[in-house]
Amino acid sequence: MRDFLIDLSRQRRYWLSLLLLGIALEAAALYYQYALDEWPCVLCIHVRMLVMTFILLAALALGCTRSLPMMRLLHGLNSLVMLWLVERSWQVLAVERGWGFGDCDMELGMPAWFALDKWLPSVFEVQTSCGYSPLILFNISMAEVLLVISVLLLIISATLFVTSWLDQ
Repeated sequence: MRDFLIDLSRQRRYWLSLLLLGIALEAAALYYQYALDEWPCVLCIHVRMLVMTFILLAALALGCTRSLPMMRLLHGLNSLVMLWLVERSWQVLAVERGWGFGDCDMELGMPAWFALDKWLPSVFEVQTSCGYSPLILFNISMAEVLLVISVLLLIISATLFVTSWLDQ
């Protein structure tokens, strides 16, 4: 198992899988937004931004698989992004269930020099307040699915980050 993980941490297939998963998540979010009229809240936009971040990291990693220091750096950055994704996913679920409050504003809160909501409003504009996510299947909400996916991604990315340091 150790050898498999070390091998996987250096291969393009992990990064390609991550890239394709990120694209699928973004496509699903846009489908819910435009086909099903389920508008995104500020927390949903934060999640979209994090998904776009790991898509960009995966795209960069696809060209850097021969450089061990770069792979270690990208695995570390990816693990941080996944940790932040878990936190945002938990916040979405907490607000939906009434366990927590906060971070729910109609403004994205980005500085003027990084105004994603102004540059690409079709993807990053906040359009509703927090507190509800649509049901996917079997009465499971999008927030619940998102939390499970983000925890799994964190476990995988953190494991690969650690294993990238095991074998020189």
